[in-house]
Amino acid sequence: MNAPQTPHTLHFMPSAGFRARAKDVVDNPFLRQSFRGAMDFLMSKRAAQFPDAEELESLRTLGESIRQYNLARLPDLLERLEARLTANGIQVHWAETPDEANEIILGICRRHEAKLMVKGKSMVSEEIELNHAAEAAGIGALESDMGEYIVQLADEKPSHIIMPAIHKTKEQIAKLFAENVPGVDYTDNVDALIQIGRRVLREKFQEADIGLSGVNFAVAETGTLCLVENEGNGRMCTTAPPVHIAITGIEKIVEKLEHVPPLLSLLTRSATGQNISTYFNMISSPRKPGEKDGPSEVHLVLLDNGRSQAYADEQLRKTLQCIRCGACMNHCPVYTRIGGHAYGTTYPGPIGKIISPHMLGLEATKGLVTASSLCGACGEVCPVKIPIPELLIRLREEAFSAPPRANPAMRGQGAGYSGLISAVWRGWAAVYRSPSLYRVATWMGSRLRGLVPSRQGAWTSVRVPLKPAPKRLRDMLKERG
Repeated sequence: MNAPQTPHTLHFMPSAGFRARAKDVVDNPFLRQSFRGAMDFLMSKRAAQFPDAEELESLRTLGESIRQYNLARLPDLLERLEARLTANGIQVHWAETPDEANEIILGICRRHEAKLMVKGKSMVSEEIELNHAAEAAGIGALESDMGEYIVQLADEKPSHIIMPAIHKTKEQIAKLFAENVPGVDYTDNVDALIQIGRRVLREKFQEADIGLSGVNFAVAETGTLCLVENEGNGRMCTTAPPVHIAITGIEKIVEKLEHVPPLLSLLTRSATGQNISTYFNMISSPRKPGEKDGPSEVHLVLLDNGRSQAYADEQLRKTLQCIRCGACMNHCPVYTRIGGHAYGTTYPGPIGKIISPHMLGLEATKGLVTASSLCGACGEVCPVKIPIPELLIRLREEAFSAPPRANPAMRGQGAGYSGLISAVWRGWAAVYRSPSLYRVATWMGSRLRGLVPSRQGAWTSVRVPLKPAPKRLRDMLKERG
């Protein structure tokens, strides 16, 4: 029987609804207090890990240099990684789009007649919406990271790339478990809830046909997949099932093992305020003869999904330096007030605003690139010095400037362009360039101030209307002699 075709599974919420979703959170005092408390906690933990400003700056500079060094050699390193992994016995697959990645993974599942896939934490699997594709193909996909497991039970997306269920209270989690886990009574005791989740997942590790994980760093010289985690579920996913599938973006590659420790130190300290994570897994091959554990088959899926577009532009390439620590979210005044779900994208917050346009196009994300105060906090805390505010300004220009006639820098360029708005700003610029035009415009503005509308779009949703003064400054100075 022919296998069913994998449907297009991305359920991205358009940026047109961003304002409404953000307003819903802002109007919810409980959620605002919850996010504020969580972000303050994470910021203080990170600050405690970097008491020496000089050491932090030195480490950030080193991290930036390592990421830029490897990105500059990315095409060659990807070929070297494939050759090394293949020599080690790991099968390498290339996917340009989410649908291609899903088809590769589900094809492996079908060949093994898999019924259940147990998943370690992987934002790239969220990016391609693998769970939806697996469900459509009749294959179970169970999240084993506790936060991911909680949001899966709630049929939601993660609201943070490091702490997926940060928007949930223990009472909400207790209700979810009582309603969705057979034989479980309501309890809001945190330790009891952890034990319930652990018991369910331990059984699934033994039953699963496929284990899936993400990859934090892929080392080209040794063909090693490095996986950072705290719960041990990643080690179970990559060891217990007979087949292990890893998936990652093409940018997560480093040339040498010696490049990993500085990035690991920056990642764990920036993400969760830990000196080092509880587990650091290094996978270089399937189970060898004589070894008692590990999968008999290991696959790596390398996903593009817009990353090549970012890579092709020297400035936008800096987006790919990201090591997915989430520090920019924790310090962003927008994210800390509205959380991750308001963005509607897999990657929320500042990093989401600069990477989502490459994955989804500016048609879908033009509203997100303006959802920033450009305060610079995200750039100041980024452990690998991604100039996020600078990139946001560039993306705003790409989204709202006139569409190029040929060779656009990115998909959807000019999606937010308005001829009327452009003409208004050209007129504004002409007035401010000409002293005589400026005098005429301000004279008319002060005399016709009564015609100014009381409703002025988004401005008057939270502010009083803008209205010219009855007298110009030059008129008041003239009166005073």
